[in-house]
Amino acid sequence: MKLVFDFMIRSFVKNHEEVNSEKVREAYGWLGGTVGIIINSTILIIELVIGLFLNSIAVMADAVHNLTDAVSSLVTIISFRLANRPADDEHPFGHGRVEYITALIFSAAIFVVGYEFARSSITRVLHPIEIPFNLISFIMMLFALPLQIFLNRFTNYLGKKINSAALKASAVESFTDILVLSMVVLSLLVTRFTSFPIDGYVGIIVSIFILHSGYGLAKETLDTLLGKAPDKELVNNISSAILSYPYIVGVHDLVIHNYGPGRHMASIHAEVPYDIPVMELHDIIDKAEKEVGELLNLYIIIHMDPVKTDSPDVILLKEKVKQAILTIEGILSMHDFRVVGESEAKTLIFDVVIAKSVSGTRDRENILHQIEGKVSQISPKYKCIVTIDLEYT
Repeated sequence: MKLVFDFMIRSFVKNHEEVNSEKVREAYGWLGGTVGIIINSTILIIELVIGLFLNSIAVMADAVHNLTDAVSSLVTIISFRLANRPADDEHPFGHGRVEYITALIFSAAIFVVGYEFARSSITRVLHPIEIPFNLISFIMMLFALPLQIFLNRFTNYLGKKINSAALKASAVESFTDILVLSMVVLSLLVTRFTSFPIDGYVGIIVSIFILHSGYGLAKETLDTLLGKAPDKELVNNISSAILSYPYIVGVHDLVIHNYGPGRHMASIHAEVPYDIPVMELHDIIDKAEKEVGELLNLYIIIHMDPVKTDSPDVILLKEKVKQAILTIEGILSMHDFRVVGESEAKTLIFDVVIAKSVSGTRDRENILHQIEGKVSQISPKYKCIVTIDLEYT
């Protein structure tokens, strides 16, 4: 099917390879939504005709379900149009999160379908309804199944192609449609041989799966909206790209905000030698912000942290402190190490990054107490001023 999908994309999406372009993403969303409307409307007509002819509640219910799917496809098109609206005074970072809200709406729809399906299935078990078998109706329903499978795979393919939460959510919903439709087809076939209400029992199992799918989709979408940790690959790409520039010897305090697929804003601290002219460093930082932003398709702000890199004593002391405090549970890294004072009684100033699990005030106080102990072991004349940073990536 991949060849068919790629042919459709090439035919209807201009510059289809530029998946980070807002216009291209909108075209992908329009294509997925349009195909969804066509297929769901076709299945809706088939099921309405069969449902009325057989007086089948199950078939009619699935017809109504496909009507909601057609409306959902229309919502997908609208959501992509809204998500690609330019930034304005009230929304300076654009409207990209509309895609996540759409995915949340889809998950709510899946919950409703799962609940109604479970309730109907239990009712069907308790009060079986005899449905006359009709070969033509069965064949027509069977014809609807590959259409639904095609829609599921195509929507999922588009969603992965542009990393769209809305299209992935639509694919999950269409997969539940395949299960629902399969159960309806199975129930029609079973009526040919027995009056046992197998469709009710199968329906209960399928409804549990539907509810589980809705839960998983809702959790993933809510995690994103609430600010889950960024993708590790993106974190590594940002760090390695910035470290490739001259004079930048270290990076830390990376924070990434997600304003929708393909819309990220990042800030990071870059350690640079203290004795390089500030205007020269400023030019390098400006260049890194522009080039890394274009390379990774994000808006990035880089803050300069001058560090002393030409003192063997400071470098040796930094390594001793680093090796000592990294043995403390909960500390992930150390940065911004500075030494104040020329006598033996020095003050060491540095930051440490702690794990997300270390969240309580007592835990932090305990870590600070342990750091002081480790520094004192290196020299009892050393004092330290420590800033605790959280791990945001």
